[in-house]
Amino acid sequence: MFGFAVSSATAVPNPNSVNAPFLGASLNPSRRLNTSCFGSHLLPRTEFRSSSPRRSFIPIRAMAETDTLSVSKSASSSFAAEGNKQALISLSDKKDLAFLGNGLQELGYSIVSTGGTAAALESAGVTVTKVEQLTQFPEMLDGRVKTLHPNVHGGILARRDQKHHMEALNTHGIGTFDVVVVNLYPFYDKVTSTGGIEFEDGIENIDIGGPTMIRAAAKNHNDVLVVVDSEDYPALIEYLKGNQEDQKLRRMLAWKAFQHVASYDSAVSEWLWRQNVGDKFPPSLTVPLSLKSHLRYGENPHQKAAFYVDKSLSEFNTGGIATAIQHHGKEMSYNNYLDADAAWNCVCEFKSRTCVVVKHTNPCGVASRDDILEAYRLAVKGDPVSAFGGIVAFNVEVDEALAREIREFRSPTDGETRMFYEIVVAPSYSEKGLEVLQGKSKTLRILEAKKNEPGKLSLRQVGGGWLAQDSDDLTPQDIQFNVVSDKSPQESELHDAEFAWLCVKHVKSNAIVIAKDKRMLGMGSGQPNRLESLRIAMRKAGDGVKGAALASDAFFPFAWNDAVEEACESGIGVIAEPGGSIRDKDAIDCCNKYGVSLLFTNVRHFRH
Repeated sequence: MFGFAVSSATAVPNPNSVNAPFLGASLNPSRRLNTSCFGSHLLPRTEFRSSSPRRSFIPIRAMAETDTLSVSKSASSSFAAEGNKQALISLSDKKDLAFLGNGLQELGYSIVSTGGTAAALESAGVTVTKVEQLTQFPEMLDGRVKTLHPNVHGGILARRDQKHHMEALNTHGIGTFDVVVVNLYPFYDKVTSTGGIEFEDGIENIDIGGPTMIRAAAKNHNDVLVVVDSEDYPALIEYLKGNQEDQKLRRMLAWKAFQHVASYDSAVSEWLWRQNVGDKFPPSLTVPLSLKSHLRYGENPHQKAAFYVDKSLSEFNTGGIATAIQHHGKEMSYNNYLDADAAWNCVCEFKSRTCVVVKHTNPCGVASRDDILEAYRLAVKGDPVSAFGGIVAFNVEVDEALAREIREFRSPTDGETRMFYEIVVAPSYSEKGLEVLQGKSKTLRILEAKKNEPGKLSLRQVGGGWLAQDSDDLTPQDIQFNVVSDKSPQESELHDAEFAWLCVKHVKSNAIVIAKDKRMLGMGSGQPNRLESLRIAMRKAGDGVKGAALASDAFFPFAWNDAVEEACESGIGVIAEPGGSIRDKDAIDCCNKYGVSLLFTNVRHFRH
């Protein structure tokens, strides 16, 4: 089962923000919310003094100094007085804490707090009751046990509209909490920190008491306002000032609280799985997503859409279009993201200086040259009609000279029309290069992205489920190009075959790419039969097909009077394909007849 933990931030989520699935802040050792449940052992009643055998748990209670038990009811009762308003605050991330504390105090709220949070509030001039004064029980086990106590959770969970709930609180001298403000240990930041973290340290950064209080307050949101995001402090104060009764706000805060905990738990779950098993396909999987932006529409104008960033630990700092910086242009659209992702994934696979042009997720132009300006021109010339309105990607910095070439280059079809693009994406831009490129068009989207790291988990939705697989990370350096024909390719032909093979990997199946001299000459994509894809590629390549390399994403099911023979007759010099057909011998015999080199890679590259 896949669970999608989704948080709603309107900008790129910061892991240190509560709106991001994994909540980060600097760890304050003095703020230990993690607790362990004592159940009824801690009910602060004088009956605990009884010598009855039923009270055999007195030694545990003695840790809180048994002689103070008769006082605990009085201490708790002072907070239960009619009309007394209480707020519980326990924070790891103490952003805007002074604003919150003073705002609540000015509104007449008594504030109960823990450790470092209490100290910070006192420094801000806020009067605070420490939680151990309320529970009459000291922090113990290095802070693991602190807040999970009836005096805390009874005050959070009691329903004000249930008479027997309120009578129970009164019997045990427990006051109610009206506001609970909590955020959690920075687990995500700790386990993704440079150099990693020891297993024991990771365990100690798992918050227990904090999630328990958040969940309790969120469950009882009809009576308790729960806040987990400092961005909500002003709204909270305004709400309380107005004595409003807005269930919509209460429910939204409760949703946010449960989402906060769910995202936090998903990070812990993923981390523990990786520590113990490491298999990419666990029995259940939660994918935490954080809303980056609402899109104008989806693939088509009648479809609503949004864009989410994957906040899984496995995606931390691994690059990709989702975390790209947009320096200029209109907001990204649904199709823009798909096309930019395709262009960026393709260009990042090349070791040499390369330009890739993409249209509708298919590379229609690819070229590698030491001179990146020449690579750009050749990539556009590969299919200038398709390149117009496409996405241009580079695997090198865009400097002033390249930016001017992009801005001023005219379409090879007429030599006059200035090329128009939706997006330019590159790993970096020089200051002057960015300035020049921004002058091309107000709408041109300029993205700066980090290269995708290999080894990612690829997810794809189908009706009612998800498909998961390893990302296709194989490059020509990872495989063998085995010669199965009588004729062996020359070194230049082998390089052409490797280049074509790397290109065809990024073309939708059935896919054929024709290339020569590190330049794509033509490609056929997405056809139901391979022969049709071949004919499209050859038509685009024109006379350039003579002596060029041809790569196919899968084997040829037929050779004679079909794709292989047509390719040989057109003058192709070398063919690279996976092999594996029951008619492989026909392909070999055909290539031998026409004197064409045939290479089997034993690797298929379907792309649906």
